Amino acid sequence: MSAQHRQGSTRHAGRAAIGAVAYAVTVFLLLPTLVIMPMSVGPERYLRFPPNGFSLRWYAEYFGDADWINATLFSLEIGVVTTIAATVVGTMLALALVRGRLPGKGLVELLVIGPVIVPHIALAVAMFLVFEQLRLTGTLLGFAMAHTILALPFVVFTVLAALYRFDADLERAALSCGAGPLRTFRHVTLPLIAPGVVSAALFAFIISFDEAVVSFFISNLDRKTLPRKMFEDIDYNVSPTLAAVATMLTLLTIVALVGSHLIKSRLDRRTRTATD
Repeated sequence: MSAQHRQGSTRHAGRAAIGAVAYAVTVFLLLPTLVIMPMSVGPERYLRFPPNGFSLRWYAEYFGDADWINATLFSLEIGVVTTIAATVVGTMLALALVRGRLPGKGLVELLVIGPVIVPHIALAVAMFLVFEQLRLTGTLLGFAMAHTILALPFVVFTVLAALYRFDADLERAALSCGAGPLRTFRHVTLPLIAPGVVSAALFAFIISFDEAVVSFFISNLDRKTLPRKMFEDIDYNVSPTLAAVATMLTLLTIVALVGSHLIKSRLDRRTRTATD
């Protein structure tokens, strides 16, 4: 066996080993979800795996409970506002970092990534102390501000990746033909980075809808998010309804990620067609 052939075999075996480890880790991470889903359709009033039968009573109990529905609608409302705010601000900030000449650019990038580095419990305590003084705890504005801060890093770096792949000569060509900066952004830049912006918006929504730590601190008894409601039920009333809610949250996340991939693929094809 030649040295080149042995090197190729070793490389192939290395890739196979890395792939096997990646699949094993993925299965390990998904295993709790795969256990929760069957438990959500069990007929008993307690969590049991495997379930002793099949029933949708816990999903019906969720949809028939005003507290669960109010918490869900409030989380959706916060998620929509957060998505809009984080996407607009994050896209503008990403453009400023790539195209602008910001003084202290490194400091700005550090501040943007700060919510990812700082523990959420520390952020939650700080936001509670500030929001309590401003009477923003339990309000839509307070939640939207807090979640926008948490989602902003993911939006900025997702849009940054799209901008770095984008050919800046197309912008220069539009400007040289007489288009202003705003028109160039609307008709050239935004359509070409649209896949990244859409992905960033979906990330922002998922982060807002699933956020639990900060939401627990800045909510109150009247206005609470779905994760806060789930934590309360874990403390006082563990029932299969929790498994039903967790299953629906998981499916919502999967649908959002699949939708993001499909939209991104379609926009990528449209972008390539437009630039060819």
